[in-house]
Amino acid sequence: MNALDFSPLFRSAIGFDRMARLVENARAAAEGPSYPPYNIEKTGEDSYVLTMAVAGFGPDDIEVTAHDNTLTVSGKAAPAAAAQDNGRVLYRGIAGRAFERRFVLADHIVIEGAQLEHGLLHVALKRQVPEALKPRRIEIQAPKAQRVLENEAPQAQAA
Repeated sequence: MNALDFSPLFRSAIGFDRMARLVENARAAAEGPSYPPYNIEKTGEDSYVLTMAVAGFGPDDIEVTAHDNTLTVSGKAAPAAAAQDNGRVLYRGIAGRAFERRFVLADHIVIEGAQLEHGLLHVALKRQVPEALKPRRIEIQAPKAQRVLENEAPQAQAA
């Protein structure tokens, strides 16, 4: 039994269908391919770095896109590179096959940038919660009748 049935939860909950999609996507991703390998690091309170091992790929061979809370990293090795070896390569252990990895992003995660260095692709991510969604303190006011009585009391004592 690999499928999860969320229908009992939806009988009394409204608007959680997105959560079911996220769980289903995460389950499918866990069962998916493991190439290329990657690390996800938390570098600060609201910042992360995704590092992927993409040896053999150049900056023009890799595409990083973000759409609807999904980060997609895809790579396609240039066919010219395979043709240039002219049979000199006796063993090819560095995989140069095409790939596509998808990552589900939490709300308010933005991609700050990406760089390719020493065969590693580093994608910087940061959580940027809009001011309107951040918690704010609400001032508690006394009832108007009580304020009127407090203002009148010092005048009565002064007389």
